[in-house]
Amino acid sequence: MAQRTTADETLPREELAAYLQEIATEFDSESEVVSIPVGNKDVSLNPPHNVDISVEVVERSSMLRGDRETVEIELSWKP
Repeated sequence: MAQRTTADETLPREELAAYLQEIATEFDSESEVVSIPVGNKDVSLNPPHNVDISVEVVERSSMLRGDRETVEIELSWKP
């Protein structure tokens, strides 16, 4: 059974940087448990020493809708 926790929000760049730094600090800690803030809750995970990462960047240009850029970062592992 899969359990999914999601949250969507808009942040200023400074707050986004702080959020990503908070996640980086969790992964950099000596603890075996990583706590990821998602919306109004924290999700506790148990990543191993090596974690798979996938980064995708998409740049779209449209005369009618304007330009759009997205970055997706996916981390995955088997606990």
